Amino acid sequence: MDLFGVFSAFGLSASAGLNAYIPLLVVALLAKFTDLIKLSKPWDALTSWWIIGLLVVLSLIEFFADKIPAVNHINDIIQTFIRPAAGAIIFAASAHAVTEVSPVLSIAAGILVAGSVHAVKSLAVRPAVTAATAGAGNVPVSVAEDVLSTVLSILSVVVPVVIACALVLITAYIVWRLYRRARAIPAH
Repeated sequence: MDLFGVFSAFGLSASAGLNAYIPLLVVALLAKFTDLIKLSKPWDALTSWWIIGLLVVLSLIEFFADKIPAVNHINDIIQTFIRPAAGAIIFAASAHAVTEVSPVLSIAAGILVAGSVHAVKSLAVRPAVTAATAGAGNVPVSVAEDVLSTVLSILSVVVPVVIACALVLITAYIVWRLYRRARAIPAH
């Protein structure tokens, strides 16, 4: 089993938790135009011009829907189902391209990773930004999420070791912050 391929799959599915279509589009384009990733059947369907065109259209729809107040909340509700599915597809497609990970395990891992990232984004980060900025911070945060999703997707294919280290550091930081917050709460 190629450990770097699994790291790549985790990075791509985490990226799908931020934006469902960007990592699918990145993988489709990289598989179509480079030798960085080779998709096996049935995942090679992502390299079809029809699928690439559809992913471009869906990326644009999500990009603009996420920037319009009120529409972005409806988009997040809809994306609650789409982002984990995209994470499952991208995990299975990328993990199977470089490893022999079971498709069932790949799909489950993709759903869990993308679903977790989406849950944190839509249930914790976005409501906090909306409350703290009266909604004014939503557009810059949305743009930052799209940029992060794009960079993470590209790096996940090009440099999966960096993504693995980043995921470990981010996880350690979150656990450390939660631990500090729990210790700072006074006992009643």
